[in-house]
Amino acid sequence: MPELRQDPATKQWVIMATERAKRPHDFKKSVPAEPMPHYQADCPFCPGNEKMTPPEILAYRQGGLANSPGWWVRVVTNKFSALVPDGSLTRRQEEGLFRKMDGVGKHEVIIETPQHNQCIALMEDKQVEEILLAYRERYLTLREDPRFKLVIIFKNHGLPAGTSLDHPHSQLVATPIVPLNIRHRFEKAASHLDDDGTCVYCDIIREGLRARRRLVMETDRFVTFHPFASRAPFETWILPKAHQASFGSISMSEAKEFAKVLKTTLFQLYQGLNNPAYNYIIHTAPIKDEHEDYFHWHLQILPRLVTPAGFELGTGIFINTALPEETAAFIRNLPV
Repeated sequence: MPELRQDPATKQWVIMATERAKRPHDFKKSVPAEPMPHYQADCPFCPGNEKMTPPEILAYRQGGLANSPGWWVRVVTNKFSALVPDGSLTRRQEEGLFRKMDGVGKHEVIIETPQHNQCIALMEDKQVEEILLAYRERYLTLREDPRFKLVIIFKNHGLPAGTSLDHPHSQLVATPIVPLNIRHRFEKAASHLDDDGTCVYCDIIREGLRARRRLVMETDRFVTFHPFASRAPFETWILPKAHQASFGSISMSEAKEFAKVLKTTLFQLYQGLNNPAYNYIIHTAPIKDEHEDYFHWHLQILPRLVTPAGFELGTGIFINTALPEETAAFIRNLPV
């Protein structure tokens, strides 16, 4: 019989469609993607093409001039930014009802490697560490700008996930508002703290480690699992065991361990599902709430194995055709 499961962190419901459930290996792509070249002459993110991007904001390099080859991680302003740094934060009424303001913010691209055909799942551990340290450095810088209320870091991998360039990259957006769906997530977490006196994410970690049915990996500082109310097949969360509301609180040593966990997790998905398209998002507290007890930062990976249709769009209730207990066991048993 189908099940309705509720996410304890957001109170959103998910349908586990057991009547049309697929086995975990059914989601593996039958034909791997065509191999990409190591270098592509017209790619703006490949070394030697630095003038095809806005000037770099940050680069990890060994000598050499800015905006030239020699880097191994590079951060630039998105050439087609959703938000721009100049403008007014004044909110204005239009036609008496509609509210608007200038699109003030920052939209940056983290170019993860000089290699056009590389991906995090197959990188050296040190390279993934450097990517995470670039995330951390840019987050800590942008959180000091009083105009910004939220900094979100995300990655789109593969065409179904919305990427427009094949070269490995992720993005960061700093916004002057906290969007409603994100505010909802935090309000539910705050409500749980008010009602039970505990962080709902710490409770999820504790229960996940106790039951271990959806656990994928555990290290000294992090836990990886497929959530009870997974929105999509193979949805994966990585959480720090220590309670931290803000990603900006991560230490250098924690960032290095997090990099190892992230790489291993993505390698398991790469291996088990033949390099699926996915999105990942680092969920972190709004800047003004970074020291509150109610939230717990985490990274969410959403493989793009199915396409939401009318029911999901109309109700906000996702239909998942794979039980997380089974997908977690499938991934957990893959060699790493």
